Amino acid sequence: MLIASAGVALLPRAALPATDAPHGGEGTLVLPDLSVVTTAGGLEGRALLWLGLVICALGLTFGAVTFARLRRLPVHVSMRDVSELIYATCKAYLAKQGRFLLVLWAFIATVIVVYYKALVGFGWGRVVVVIAFSLVGMAGSFAVAWFGIRVNTFANSRTAYASLRGRPLPLHRIPLQSGMAIGMVLISLELAMMLVILLLLPPSLAGACFIGFAVGESLGAAALRIAGGIFTKIADIGSDLMKIAFHIKEDDARNPGVIADCTGDNAGDSVGPSADGFETYGVTGVALVTFVLLGVHEPATQAALLVWLFVLRAVMLVASAASYQVNDWWARRRYAEADRMDFERPLTTLVWLTSATSTALTFATSWLVLSVVGGVDGLWWKLAAIVSCGTLAGALIPELVKVFTSTRSRHVREVVKSSREGGPSLNILSGLVAGNFSAYWIGLAIVALMAAAYGVSELGLDALMAAPAVFAFGLVAFGFLGMGPVTIAVDSYGPVTDNAQSVYELSTIEELGVDDELAADLGTQPRWSVAKRMLEENDGAGNTFKATAKPVLIGTAVVGATTMIFSIIMALTDGLTTSLDGLSLMHAPFLLGLVTGGAVVFWFTGASIQAVTAGSYRAVEYIKQTIRLDGTTKADERQSRQVVEICTQYAQRGMLTMFLAVFFTTLAFAFVEPFFFVGYLVSIAVFGLYQAIFMANAGGAWDNAKKIVEVDLHAKGTALHDATIVGDTVGDPYKDTSSVALNPVIKFTTLFGLLAVELATSLRDEGRGTLVTCLAVVLGLAGAYFVHRSFYAMRISRSLEDDREALPDEPGAPGPSDAHDARPAATRAEPTGHPAGCTAVATDVPEPHSQPAATDDTPLTTIPAR
Repeated sequence: MLIASAGVALLPRAALPATDAPHGGEGTLVLPDLSVVTTAGGLEGRALLWLGLVICALGLTFGAVTFARLRRLPVHVSMRDVSELIYATCKAYLAKQGRFLLVLWAFIATVIVVYYKALVGFGWGRVVVVIAFSLVGMAGSFAVAWFGIRVNTFANSRTAYASLRGRPLPLHRIPLQSGMAIGMVLISLELAMMLVILLLLPPSLAGACFIGFAVGESLGAAALRIAGGIFTKIADIGSDLMKIAFHIKEDDARNPGVIADCTGDNAGDSVGPSADGFETYGVTGVALVTFVLLGVHEPATQAALLVWLFVLRAVMLVASAASYQVNDWWARRRYAEADRMDFERPLTTLVWLTSATSTALTFATSWLVLSVVGGVDGLWWKLAAIVSCGTLAGALIPELVKVFTSTRSRHVREVVKSSREGGPSLNILSGLVAGNFSAYWIGLAIVALMAAAYGVSELGLDALMAAPAVFAFGLVAFGFLGMGPVTIAVDSYGPVTDNAQSVYELSTIEELGVDDELAADLGTQPRWSVAKRMLEENDGAGNTFKATAKPVLIGTAVVGATTMIFSIIMALTDGLTTSLDGLSLMHAPFLLGLVTGGAVVFWFTGASIQAVTAGSYRAVEYIKQTIRLDGTTKADERQSRQVVEICTQYAQRGMLTMFLAVFFTTLAFAFVEPFFFVGYLVSIAVFGLYQAIFMANAGGAWDNAKKIVEVDLHAKGTALHDATIVGDTVGDPYKDTSSVALNPVIKFTTLFGLLAVELATSLRDEGRGTLVTCLAVVLGLAGAYFVHRSFYAMRISRSLEDDREALPDEPGAPGPSDAHDARPAATRAEPTGHPAGCTAVATDVPEPHSQPAATDDTPLTTIPAR
């Protein structure tokens, strides 16, 4: 993925074809003649690629039709007004992010000019092409993100309204339709852009187009993913803590933080993943194209492999669309008249059906395109088997994630039970256990599938290409993303179900006295209690499947990083024949690089959580000052927008600081020493993989533990509920800020580091080692400056001395803040900290009603009530 395989640009020159790229690497690549490719059916290669472009157009049409269908679905005006307000705040946020991105792009464009014009020596025409396509890549990420928030904000209010009929099927179908629209548009747009480069632009400009495209995508994904992750968790924590502070219900319309929370659901769980997915899918393609052009010996074989890769991508788009239609038909037949539904089951079925369909079509397509290619017996099935390892991972990893994050998971139920006696303390410890265990199992699964791909690559592929293991790892990442539309769809399911619950509450529809109007529109009396229960159950399924996409994306980043690292090693050791001592732990720079990478991963984790902490503090402070619970049913819209503004400011400030720190630090390390940089990349890949999986799944466990308390135990407002809220707020930046941001950080680091280490090596070979050292020092100081800012400029500005008057003299003593408590007197916490009474709520953590309860001998006894 990352321009990972692009590291093949550094393969030993003896291993490259005669048309070696000159200094400038990927930017000088030239495409072979694709018209020489003829398939087993007698079709020309370019004709198949044009057919792929038609499939992309159909995919975009699918998205447009779904968009129109969702907009036409019935919705009550009170719910539509809320969703339009959410969209308005999302639009304002994204517009501000767009302006922010243009500033970053101007900075990166300047770097591109300095690198390619001043240092590499490209002509102005080729430099302009790189810059233009970097803008195209960034614009693609931004456009997909915008489409995603618009579709989701249609779907959330329509889902909320559909719940009033009391039937669960529409609550499943509407969010999934929205997700599939996003997934199909994302993959179709990405693939169409790359096919245009292959089919319509001069072959001599392909390298410049692809490298610019990859840079732009990486920039857009890094900015939108990191900033979105910070924004959404500032808003989420700020809103959630009000439930403890004022003992108000979930999504209380009087809470000014709820609209920001809904905006954050889209900014963090829709905008970020859409941009990230767009970049991941695109850069994987660029990586594989680069490997084929630089690592495969014969031009005819290069052309055949390029046609195969892009035809296979188009076929997988068809596989996802067909699997979705079949799964939707099955769900309608099974649940059309059902009163209860396991919302996770049809999503699981869709993932496995798509995996099986994609695998079958992978083998069929590979036979069609590659069976006529000579040089290796059985090339078609060997490459298809390698891709299928990644496709299997796309279905297997979500299953492993559900073991640790689903509402039916025993690990999640353990979090609830430990919270019963140990409160927030044991809640947090149990969540940490789930996250650590998940990293073990998912890590081993990824290793096993990569090992299988490596084994197949050893079956004679070296006759066609240099370093076939590099290509195999790249194809595993390719297979990971083969189910792209469905992976994006189940990930986007979550923000819609989360927002639907919020829209229901914020509309205050139960208090409007419109029962007769609704009965006439719905054809039945609104089923208020059933609607709220189904929305909460569906939100639990959304939480689970949001969690399943995270390890898939981080897995592609690490697999791609492994590919790139291997390529650099091949170059530095002249095909593993010289300088092998540089890879020894006895070579100090290599060992220091291994240590340094882990340090940077943990710094980034801390910096991203610090940004959330400081922003949440300001949001909580503002909400406490402005919330009014008496004499009003809704928060003032201006106050809600101000909370959105607070979240945006802190998100952009945190993102810019971390982005520049990573950027300058990466370039500095690439100039220090080549084997130091290899050790550094190995380290951030390994540390980043396990840190991201651990944090994502620990957060998912805490999130759904709270959902069990709310939905299955009906224990809102209890001490148990408060404990799970605390755990959920700890898990929020774990799962939706730090873990997901590590994915684009690994890719971004690898991409820009790759360019820098190539330049540093060339400059040293030219006898300009002093310049390299000076650049390392200057860039290192710049990176250190921004790291320092993350330590001190992103902290909470208020000191303890400022709060001295608000602190009680001793435990239990009243503080001055009591006079300003916005809560009605009846809802204020009792000074003893103990509940007034105790009520028996449940004797165990039950499974959802559609599933039999798993055997568990550890009961939950009575739950204290406030």
